[in-house]
Amino acid sequence: MKTLLYRSLILTIAISLQLTLHSFDGLAADAPSQGISHLKMTSSAFQNNKFIPPEYTAEGKDISPPLTWENIPEGTRSFALISDDPDAANGMWIHWVLYNIPPTLNHIEEGGKNLPSSVVLGTNSFGNLGYNGPNPPQGVHHYHFNLYALDATVPLEKGATNKELLEAIEDHILDVVTLTGLYQKRS
Repeated sequence: MKTLLYRSLILTIAISLQLTLHSFDGLAADAPSQGISHLKMTSSAFQNNKFIPPEYTAEGKDISPPLTWENIPEGTRSFALISDDPDAANGMWIHWVLYNIPPTLNHIEEGGKNLPSSVVLGTNSFGNLGYNGPNPPQGVHHYHFNLYALDATVPLEKGATNKELLEAIEDHILDVVTLTGLYQKRS
């Protein structure tokens, strides 16, 4: 009786282990949907989950920070970038929308200088094209710079919103990476 019980227990463990290993094999194929990113993004202005310097906010020069990325997925045809503040009173405030960034570009200079003409500006929550920096009414807010590697270019005209862009790229995301900066008003 004990032998049968032990065999049953060993078989159960073996099946569980096999299912677990199979689940891990599936993670690599589904990396973007599982939150695993090989794409990396940094800024020379601030580190991930650290404070954004005031010059990149409404209290300063209100220019976009420099961004650099690496480990570009094979098959990338373009990039899209969305910067948002999920701590805003309405739940989400969009600070920057860019798309059709060429796959040969691995950075955006401070202030968005020298972007190729193929890069398209979307409309942010301020109603403007381009970047408008952090300006939280109170408390520390988190500002996400989300970079999407896409297997296509985006068929949207200039001025698309965050929502329109996300709908257009939904089935074309190869990888996504987020760099988060913090900011609290100084005054």
